[in-house]
Amino acid sequence: MTEALTHTTAATSGENTAVPASPDAPAVPASAADVEAAVHAIADRSRHAARRMARANRAWKDRGLRAIAAALQERNGLILAANAKDVAAGKANGTSAAMLDRLTLTEARITGLVDALDNLANLPDPVGNVVRGQTLPNGLRLRQVNVPMGVVAAIYEARPNVTVDIAGLALKSGNAVILRGGTAAAATNEALVHVLREALDSVGLPSDAVQTVDQYGREGANALMRARGRVDVLIPRGGRELIQSVVTNAAVPVIETGEGNVHIFIDESAGEEMAVDILLNAKTQRPSVCNTVETLLVHSRSTVLPAVAAALSAAGVRLHVDERVRAALPSSVESEPASDVDWGTEYMDLDLAVAMVDSLDDAVKHIRTWSTGHTEAILTNNLANAERFIAEIDSAAVIVNASTRFTDGGELGLGAEVGISTQKLHARGPMGLTELTTTKWIVQGEGQVRG
Repeated sequence: MTEALTHTTAATSGENTAVPASPDAPAVPASAADVEAAVHAIADRSRHAARRMARANRAWKDRGLRAIAAALQERNGLILAANAKDVAAGKANGTSAAMLDRLTLTEARITGLVDALDNLANLPDPVGNVVRGQTLPNGLRLRQVNVPMGVVAAIYEARPNVTVDIAGLALKSGNAVILRGGTAAAATNEALVHVLREALDSVGLPSDAVQTVDQYGREGANALMRARGRVDVLIPRGGRELIQSVVTNAAVPVIETGEGNVHIFIDESAGEEMAVDILLNAKTQRPSVCNTVETLLVHSRSTVLPAVAAALSAAGVRLHVDERVRAALPSSVESEPASDVDWGTEYMDLDLAVAMVDSLDDAVKHIRTWSTGHTEAILTNNLANAERFIAEIDSAAVIVNASTRFTDGGELGLGAEVGISTQKLHARGPMGLTELTTTKWIVQGEGQVRG
């Protein structure tokens, strides 16, 4: 997507077949120094746009979100055609089924993005919210208020829905955003960014509030990571390799969104029907996402394992089990031996590691050893066990008697999410509007001086 795709009017439905070519699109720079200069220029335009976005009131920002939602519906033919190219290329390149699922857009998924934007427009504006305030004995009036971050950058892979989610959240919170969506979704992201920029321009918001460096490839991503002073915060979203590469190499501040090696512990008091329903949902509803369960721990005195394993196997889940689980399974349920590799794997597919433990303490120990700090759940009818699990598990989300699939910005009422942070500084868990703001102190006086 080139930066010349700006200041155009909304396209008609008859134009839903291709992204218009720009006659003055800049050529991709030949050298790393040229790429860095180009990315810096994008970031500088983003900073100018961010200053305008910071002044936009809620009504104006909500008009922008609703304009984007309408444009996504109007231009869905353009978007789906571009996505079909990416999916076809992914299949030809041997992309895994899990990654293809993340890459694929459908009319239903576009409708989901539209609904998320509408939900965002209905949420309160976090900008200007008073976190705390007081009047000091000397008469100074203090307020700590939420303000936009400024320029938010995101690096992610094969997830075109993230393009819309992050852009929507950034705009509602008064920020500008720079996107690097990866080669696998290049055509889809090009179409999406074009549609978003047109929609912003149509309501008088700066189109440069949404920009991309995809046209500069991996070197563009590297330049974005080094743009300290131009980018206020960088959020990587993807697999372990991508996230660790950004965390290790970035010179700009990073909020780490972690992979999801997610656990469910079934204690001895949990009922069979609930356990079957929750495990099927947590593993099979959409196995390619980060809040899908990857390891099941079952108390040795629980009686639900045969039914749970049979239901999962019937749903196509491949079970990787320890020796005790293997001995307890019905002969009709197929499984394969698990190793330490399985306990540490985020499968993002229809695979599940299963271990037997003798106590809540053993379950907690296993989770502390292997968890990535994303989401853990306990299924129990014992209130004391639930409270202990909540207190002793140190993850971004801890769930009692519900599917791990609820660790999601939309499901938790945040409208959407930039990602799920597994770190502890600034933000933790699903990152919505408030997490894309920082704070500043406002001090109002009447001539006071410090003695």
